Amino acid sequence: MRPFVETWPEVERDLLRPLSPLPRHPLSMVRLGRHAVRSARGLARARFRTDRARALFAGAAAHSMLPLETAGTAAVGLVLMLLGHRVGWPLPRGGSSEIARALGERFTGEMRTGWRVERHEDLPPARAVLYDVTPRQLARLAPLPAGYARRLGKFRHGPGVFKIDYALSGPIPWTAPECRRAGTVHLGGGFDEIAAAERTPWEGRHAERPFVLLAQQSLFDPTRAPDGRHTCWAYCHVPSGSAVDMTAAIESQIERFAPGFRDLVLARATINCAQLEAYNPNYVGGDITGGVNTLLQVFARPVAGLCPYATPDHSIYLCSSSTPPGGGVHGLCGHHAARAALRRVFGVRDV
Repeated sequence: MRPFVETWPEVERDLLRPLSPLPRHPLSMVRLGRHAVRSARGLARARFRTDRARALFAGAAAHSMLPLETAGTAAVGLVLMLLGHRVGWPLPRGGSSEIARALGERFTGEMRTGWRVERHEDLPPARAVLYDVTPRQLARLAPLPAGYARRLGKFRHGPGVFKIDYALSGPIPWTAPECRRAGTVHLGGGFDEIAAAERTPWEGRHAERPFVLLAQQSLFDPTRAPDGRHTCWAYCHVPSGSAVDMTAAIESQIERFAPGFRDLVLARATINCAQLEAYNPNYVGGDITGGVNTLLQVFARPVAGLCPYATPDHSIYLCSSSTPPGGGVHGLCGHHAARAALRRVFGVRDV
């Protein structure tokens, strides 16, 4: 990882914006890109010597929600591990809602919530509207040309997730001491086991030993739980739209690596794919990443074009995670969409 960690400042802006044929540092991008386009399995076999290193990389690459034999899955693993080396994987004190609250404090206009929009005409007149929705929802809501709407309708969504939130009487008793100091823990054993688990949702099956992504923020953020208590959440990937209860499978995986975990559970709350989509219609079939991260859909997200946020209507823009750079808690989709609208509609160039 060291060569890429050292050149990260050169490639960061290009990686976290729409793909450009003219990157700022083309040599650094090519050096990283020739590894990133590979499958996670291919890169792990070629570049990592130990089973432990391959397993570590598999956990990061599995955030792609694709089979780890798929071209381009190495990119997700590389970027997440690079960020881990450069800045860590930070968490917001007080919970993710604090990010929204902080953004709201910086907003200088009028903010309304709880206002349901079924069609574009439900909104007040505006020179520019930015939609934080999926491509298929945009095609339904906005008055767009039929040909463009059909292209949006071809956008693909991937597997969903089954998630559990826990209230615990104490910290999770991991057998690996390193896990007791980690905000995020990937549970899945070796590379082959993680790869097998990540392949099952694409085959319409549920893994007996799922790859589990677990976060234990209360170890580092005392606002998350009362004194002496703890919280955590965990989820696994499942077929799109699944209503199968994966509680037992997830807890078996946690118990496997932290014997005694079940004895700490004070309360749990679960949510399946259908419930996730009902909670947030952007989570189509429980897909929390805004669409599959295949190489084709990375380059054409939501459709192929020089400005992925713009539509044929100069007043309508898409700013959701179905645009570059994709899913994650980063706000960059909205940032880039706003810049596009400022340039295109308002003539503001210096943004």
